[in-house]
Amino acid sequence: MIEFVSANLAPIMFGVIIFFLLSGFPVAFSLSACGLFFGFIGLELGLIPSALFQALPLRVFGIMQNDTLLAIPFFTLMGLVLERSGMAEDLLETVGQVFGPVRGGLALAVIFVGALLAATTGVVAASVISMGLISLPIMLRYGYSRPIAAGVITASGTLAQAIPPSLVLIVMADQLGRSVGDMYKGAMIPALSLVGLYALFVIGLAIFRPKMVPALPPEALAYREPDGGAGLRSLGVLAILVIAASVALGQNYGAVLTWLEGREVLPPALDETIVVALTFGTIFALVLALINRGLRLGLLSRIAERVTFVLIPPLILIFLVLGTIFLGVATPTEGGAMGAVGAMIMAVARRRLDFKTLVQALESTARLSIFVMFILVGSTIFSFVFTAIDGQVWVEHLFDRLPGGQLGFLLFVNVVIFFLGCFIDFFEIAFILLPLLGPVAENMGIDLIWFGVIIAINLQTSFLTPPFGFALFYLRSVAPNSAYIDRVTKKHIEGMKTGDIYRGSVAFVLIQLVMVGLVIAFPGLVSGGLDKKTEVDLDKIQIQAPPGGAGGWGEESGGAWQ
Repeated sequence: MIEFVSANLAPIMFGVIIFFLLSGFPVAFSLSACGLFFGFIGLELGLIPSALFQALPLRVFGIMQNDTLLAIPFFTLMGLVLERSGMAEDLLETVGQVFGPVRGGLALAVIFVGALLAATTGVVAASVISMGLISLPIMLRYGYSRPIAAGVITASGTLAQAIPPSLVLIVMADQLGRSVGDMYKGAMIPALSLVGLYALFVIGLAIFRPKMVPALPPEALAYREPDGGAGLRSLGVLAILVIAASVALGQNYGAVLTWLEGREVLPPALDETIVVALTFGTIFALVLALINRGLRLGLLSRIAERVTFVLIPPLILIFLVLGTIFLGVATPTEGGAMGAVGAMIMAVARRRLDFKTLVQALESTARLSIFVMFILVGSTIFSFVFTAIDGQVWVEHLFDRLPGGQLGFLLFVNVVIFFLGCFIDFFEIAFILLPLLGPVAENMGIDLIWFGVIIAINLQTSFLTPPFGFALFYLRSVAPNSAYIDRVTKKHIEGMKTGDIYRGSVAFVLIQLVMVGLVIAFPGLVSGGLDKKTEVDLDKIQIQAPPGGAGGWGEESGGAWQ
């Protein structure tokens, strides 16, 4: 029996921790207790030297000194403050009026606003609850399919897990030993592609199943021009001008840099060009709107002005956070700090931030940060002991037997993570499995940024998969349980059933899995957003001795190097 335990301690330890996690025991304490218990067994069996455990306190203190993890409380605080600033309400109301006149317009507005909220708040709960409170009653009022309405809201809320500044990407970068900035850059194109797939799905419904996503009636449009029109032509012209200005700067950004520097500079990276071009386009639109309002020129319609002034604050916040990170001006931790300060300034300007609200946001931030810290300490103890008993060797041998090489490994890992995501929180999966899978992936020649983005998109499905999809619970908490009389149309509207919410998530889970497959099939979706590595030919490097005779570098004089 002792020989069997000694030979199979690693798989036994892994099986025990999976049992505790699926049983519902607190994750942090399960990890710590399991690590210490099997560490004691390893000591007794002579598999672990007693001196090895002296390094464990240093590992725990190293977690507390990790500057990268400071980005988690900063981004969490930013999201919680923005949730109370009224930004989501303004965005949904305005963008809903823009897209409302077309079939599926409300759903497209929710997707677009969900992407904007994801790029500012980074918190799934805030996005789903805000959009559920504001958009769901309007969708039900005007005849949207209940599963489609629920699916669009929950799926758009989960974009906060894929679009930077996602907390998942911070954890991924930390556990895989890669830069958070690189993880953000690598995830940007797949995340935006996922937004596009959501939009294509809604457009397909509008074409083939128009009754499921009806357009808003004319009386539901709040912004009407004096001539009775919707003012969308003016908004279209403004959008074309802004896009043209952004594209023009993006194509000539290298030349602009050369002119500013007074010398020829290397071509700027793609992410830097995009950030600068979008920032310039935002400033251009703001200046046009201010001139139009200040001089009362009447060039822009009411809805065009409204869209400009509503979109400017979140876009400025996005630049403060992601723009400074992509340009290399700030680290992710510093970008998170600027984002938190910017969110508080925005909330104060809207008169939506008082002392009580700030205290609540700080308490929630501290609670989540402590939750993450305890799980990370527990996972560190677990992985420390697991590595000490050669658990990583067992994991590598486990995957060596899989057919298909890299592709087989990626498919198997994603199937396992998808299944575990139905029952376990994404933090737990990231902290437990990534330290085990990361070295295996690296040994197989898999780029860890690519690997991390794949896993992050897969983990996004954990918020939509029954029975423990958190986004489904968030919407259930704000959706009407029973029938009610609509305050606008005075019609009798049935409540939202839990089955409707679950059915609505199926199509979007499939879309997310398609996106996982696309990222696996086309690694350029990730690498295209990264800075190009400079290739150095060592055979062509020449080192020239400095001019000068005696006393120059490399000449020996009097027994000493001058």
